[in-house]
Amino acid sequence: MHYSFKLQYPKKDKLSPILFSAYFKEEGKKFVYSTGIRIHPSDWDFRNIRPKNLTGRDKDVSNRKIIDNELSRYSNKFTEVVNRYISIREVLTIEKIKEEFNLEFKNISGKTKDIFNAYSIFLIEKKNDKTGAANSESTIKRYEYNEKLLKSFSKEANYTMRYSNINKDFYNKFIQYCVEKKEHSANTLSRNIGLFKTFMYWSLDNKYTYNQDFKQFQNIKRFATDEIALTKSQIVEIYSFNLGRNKKLIKIRDLFVFGVSTGMRFSNYSKVRKRDVSNGHINVIDVKDKTKSLRIPLNSYSKQILEKYDYNLPQYSNQKFNDYLKELFIKLGYNEMIKKSMKVGNEIIETESPMHDRISSHTARRSFITIMKNEGIPDKIIMSYTGHKSLEVFNNYYRPNENHRIKFMENVWN
Repeated sequence: MHYSFKLQYPKKDKLSPILFSAYFKEEGKKFVYSTGIRIHPSDWDFRNIRPKNLTGRDKDVSNRKIIDNELSRYSNKFTEVVNRYISIREVLTIEKIKEEFNLEFKNISGKTKDIFNAYSIFLIEKKNDKTGAANSESTIKRYEYNEKLLKSFSKEANYTMRYSNINKDFYNKFIQYCVEKKEHSANTLSRNIGLFKTFMYWSLDNKYTYNQDFKQFQNIKRFATDEIALTKSQIVEIYSFNLGRNKKLIKIRDLFVFGVSTGMRFSNYSKVRKRDVSNGHINVIDVKDKTKSLRIPLNSYSKQILEKYDYNLPQYSNQKFNDYLKELFIKLGYNEMIKKSMKVGNEIIETESPMHDRISSHTARRSFITIMKNEGIPDKIIMSYTGHKSLEVFNNYYRPNENHRIKFMENVWN
């Protein structure tokens, strides 16, 4: 008995579900079964009815190999059932093969036993779907970390990860593990629980599970942590500091100041090129949310830095950039001990670390917002530069410094 795979309603700009089909001659009907797997039509070999180009080592090839392995599970199961019914001389009907497939692929006793296998497919879909902030590169990395966290929890806490085990007991043990073993703050816990629930909703929608206990998981209340925001005078000092012939730190310094003077995320400000600049404005699509266009006026700092590098800014990975930033701020003498408060479980923990350890690429964006607000610029104007839509999220970036706190008090009461 022949079987095949096909894409359901393949469209150029969307992921298409992959269907398994087989024609049952005696019934005169075709059995069609959704695999729950999606692929972009450009990655599908319509002639050989398989994902194409399975040679190589890049991420796209790896994703297609995972899909190919999943499809093999369907074809192998179908062949096994057909041969079994032949050996016992019984007629295999559409209803019977459907029951066999449901037991293997849709029931908890089958495919859904391996929750991490489903998570791999979930990640593939997220990576292939480039629409919206929910599937940005930074968000994908968070989902990948969430997967590693779940695996380490399963191993270290000796907890068997199955869909049937995702219940209140799992929730309590996972929270305890994250707090006691990983020392996660409330903010980190809140984010990771949210990411996991997104995966579980996906699993429910794609019929990997019928367990809905996860809907009762309470999210962790976020706690505002102390983050660094530099002042305008500090930025002037940093930009004018003599770094001698240290070309690496000069590039790092310039790129950081460019970020401060534009308010963009590192993923945006590190990639600005001449084609993105026209009529005195930087015009780019927000990397995190591709539905948003950013239009940012040039100022003396951003314009000077772009011209210095002939609109070809230095290129670094975010990790390397953060490493070199710490090196830069050590060189600048930013060694003041800074206190940080964070909430772990129900306990508030205070730690101290040198200021240079608290600087990152995101400090630039936070500093831009703080400087602009301290200068009395309306929130809506600043948000038009940064691309923020939520005032609540936007205000999380504002860090009033001590001098401004004193100044505001004196202006009102003296």
